[in-house]
Amino acid sequence: QEQLVESGGGLVQAGDSLRLSCAASGRTFSSLSMGWFRQAPGKEREFVAAITWSGGGTYYADSVKGRFTISRDAAKNTVSLQMNSLKPEDTAVYYCADEIRRKSPISGSYYYTLLSTYDYWGQGTQVTVSS
Repeated sequence: QEQLVESGGGLVQAGDSLRLSCAASGRTFSSLSMGWFRQAPGKEREFVAAITWSGGGTYYADSVKGRFTISRDAAKNTVSLQMNSLKPEDTAVYYCADEIRRKSPISGSYYYTLLSTYDYWGQGTQVTVSS
């Protein structure tokens, strides 16, 4: 059974940076893509960023574009999220997710924003940004 473990969350001030990491273990199948989502109190889980495992294509939510960078390390089976210029509205629990089985023949950025695209989820790491 695959497991995803996030790390790197914490309490920072507005304008600071954080780097989140997600380590995958127990994989039976190769990953197709990995994503980061976040969920603030009282809100639905929302897409943040995704990266395809083979080609390294990246996708971002408009709210984080230019501030966050997603990357992967195939040798270590990890995906990271570098978050710069953090804002109080970035406060949330951040989850990483792994796509193992293709859900649709249609590709493109919208596909990677869907929760249903991903097969495995981590437990989340809290990011709190104070003003």
